[in-house]
Amino acid sequence: MDAAERLSRIPGGDGAKPKERVVNGNISLGRIGGVEVRVNWSWLVIFALIVWSLTDGVFPSQNPGLSDGTYLAMAVVAAVLFFASLLLHELGHAWQARREGMEIDGITLWLFGGVSQFKTRFPSAGAELRIALAGPLVSLLLGVVFVLIALAGLPSAVDGVAAWLGYINLALLVFNLIPALPLDGGRVLRAALWRIRGDLAWATRVATDIGRGFGYLFIGLGIAMFIFQGSFSGAWLAFIGWFLLQAATAEARYIATAAALDGLRVRDLMVRDPVTVDGDLTVGQFMDDVARSRRFTTYPVLDRGRPIGLLAFSSVAALPRSEWDSRRVRDAMIPLDRVPQLTED
Repeated sequence: MDAAERLSRIPGGDGAKPKERVVNGNISLGRIGGVEVRVNWSWLVIFALIVWSLTDGVFPSQNPGLSDGTYLAMAVVAAVLFFASLLLHELGHAWQARREGMEIDGITLWLFGGVSQFKTRFPSAGAELRIALAGPLVSLLLGVVFVLIALAGLPSAVDGVAAWLGYINLALLVFNLIPALPLDGGRVLRAALWRIRGDLAWATRVATDIGRGFGYLFIGLGIAMFIFQGSFSGAWLAFIGWFLLQAATAEARYIATAAALDGLRVRDLMVRDPVTVDGDLTVGQFMDDVARSRRFTTYPVLDRGRPIGLLAFSSVAALPRSEWDSRRVRDAMIPLDRVPQLTED
């Protein structure tokens, strides 16, 4: 499932330490083709569920007569290759986005599959269409390859894994092409509407309304399946519907905010004389002398009049009270080289 986001994020206040490999529950795996890849802890949940369902039900039914150890090995290999397929799907989006001149924040694998995160907006309807289709084309190619492997007459264990991977990649291809934003099909729909009418905000409203409609539909069907059939898959379908509903709403909110800010420049919103903090103050002094009377979300940090970073109030609040008198502001600030910098224009 794809839910590409295009929100620029200001790094959290984790002090002057090197960039950590674990942030907000996401573990950085490094970069592939220039794109950072992260795994969320929730991925472990779905990985375990897939291994369990394949070991206990799918493979014994599909390939009878094998040992329990073989089924477990098949399940682990299939689960790893499944998430590799999801990663390739998202890399298809990310690499095409780079060709379109967009900045990529990275890819995160999580409970519902993968998320490609973009720092900039789609430059045109054609660019969004090409980016949206890149992932499904990768899934189509993978599905066909795995089906051909399954038909090649290989040993039963290999045949079973390949057949399942071919089926799941093609099934996800079909699901992702449902015209419900933020799925790939919803992005294709929005790109088409944007191209026809030339109005991104209108196209987004239509696509997100359809996305919310599918969300409510999946929730209703899932609840009905769970109540009347006792099927756990009904609960999962309802959960997917809830995700679609939330993601479509967030997409609509993002576009509405962008439209409200359209035409404004940084100089229209900036504070020209902000409250600054000396980097050598202790956090306790900062709280007593500055934050108590002049509370803001962030404070520029200076060293002899020279800016050296940004202190986020949230990072101070996260520090244990016992450390306030021993930690200095420069220890808790975001270093200047990690702060996004903008010009007035």
